[in-house]
Amino acid sequence: MASNTGKKLIQIDVSSDTVCPWCFVGKKNLEKAMEQTMDKFDFEVRWHPFFLNPDAPKEGVKKSDFYKTKFGPVQFERATARMREMFRGLGFEYDMSGLTQVLMDAARKVGIEGAEELLLDPSKGVDEVKEELNKYSSGISGVPHFVINGKYQLSGGQPPNIFMRAFETAAKDAAE
Repeated sequence: MASNTGKKLIQIDVSSDTVCPWCFVGKKNLEKAMEQTMDKFDFEVRWHPFFLNPDAPKEGVKKSDFYKTKFGPVQFERATARMREMFRGLGFEYDMSGLTQVLMDAARKVGIEGAEELLLDPSKGVDEVKEELNKYSSGISGVPHFVINGKYQLSGGQPPNIFMRAFETAAKDAAE
């Protein structure tokens, strides 16, 4: 599969939950891999929703409470320490705070109409999200989940070299 630039086209479908710290790690590592291979490939990335906690109330839950309940206090502390380490490696600080106000401020700053209404009303967009979930994320059990050229699947916050290897494999497969 080639793009109009003559480079091979790599299509990537990503299922992700915005509250998942591993999804953020996976996104950043995917971006690094794409940046390192942009001389060989063009990329088309499509993002799809996933709910780590589909039973959460529409108003949301405090992440730290959810993780403590899900993993237990000892594993929660280990996981939090690991996430802080991973985020530092990416040049960020990891915390459990919500991002609603940050997202609203950013949307307002760049002029995105309707963002505040969408973020403050948890019932907005639910039907659209459910449709996307059924279409792209129903067969997976964890995120981030990456499907490359409709065939090669990766799960988790993989390092850039794993993505680059998958790009090469997908490109070779498309050439045959």
